[in-house]
Amino acid sequence: MRANIVRHESMMVNYAVVNGWTVVEIDGDVDAHTAPMVREGVIKLLGQGHRHFVLDFGFVTFMDSMGLGVVVAITKRLRENHGSLRIASVSGRIRRIFELSGMGDSFEFYRSAEEATRTAPPVGALAHWPHPAH
Repeated sequence: MRANIVRHESMMVNYAVVNGWTVVEIDGDVDAHTAPMVREGVIKLLGQGHRHFVLDFGFVTFMDSMGLGVVVAITKRLRENHGSLRIASVSGRIRRIFELSGMGDSFEFYRSAEEATRTAPPVGALAHWPHPAH
């Protein structure tokens, strides 16, 4: 069951819990105006005990550097709380923002939320963030 955590004229954010993951589905633009709402929604869920997140960008039509900044801020907060993060359904245009910023290798990307939630959350997944453990 999906629940709404942000409703705004240019975006909506819903979440559902799947296999231990809180899948946050973002629908709309993630920019200077809306990115703080995404951050606050995730922080609210974190306060409710959610620790392992999948950010589903499948319905994101536009993201700017503020959107990337929010993903970084969320990741830092999750790391502090021993959580984990996966990013799903990223278009080529949005993936390019991660690549151009030098953050392309710092996150786990999945083709879909279904793929991202197939395995249960790992312990200590963000311990080495922003450098992946290889």
